[in-house]
Amino acid sequence: MTVSHRYTALIGLLAALSLPMANAESLTIIWPGDWEVQAVPPAPDDNGQRQRAVKNDPHGDPLMVMELTQTTLTPDHKVNMEAVLLQMRKTLQKNFAGAGYQSACNKIHSSTLGGLDALETTCKITQNGNHVITQTLVAATHDSNAYALSYAGPADGYKVNEAEVLGIRASLRLTP
Repeated sequence: MTVSHRYTALIGLLAALSLPMANAESLTIIWPGDWEVQAVPPAPDDNGQRQRAVKNDPHGDPLMVMELTQTTLTPDHKVNMEAVLLQMRKTLQKNFAGAGYQSACNKIHSSTLGGLDALETTCKITQNGNHVITQTLVAATHDSNAYALSYAGPADGYKVNEAEVLGIRASLRLTP
């Protein structure tokens, strides 16, 4: 398998690993023109909305995948955000391990997402000691909504596009 095909397969795996935590009345991301917005199937419980886009290199190979999901919570439901993010991280690590990759994630730490207090972790995915993918997971809640943001790419694509992704992330407004 060529490096290009390996990255395409890995990015496909990342998209399949996205956790369905979705729904909002006006969940909209203004994607830069060089990002390809992808149709995302509804969450299994149909309680949500997701938006995903991919930035490809000139050959059509993915450099970065970014997905934002929003779920409507049941009334009076309190979310343990650290437990949610730990579960997201555990699922990511288990799925990559099943595909023959190793992963190491940094400690979950405080962050922000769309003007909300959030928790975040970043994982480096390796194969045979080589860093092949980086993925960041972010989770937050506000009123009756839970949000999850995931973005990932091949190690070099992630690094090159990180500033643009952080710009997209900074432009999010998840509160009315």
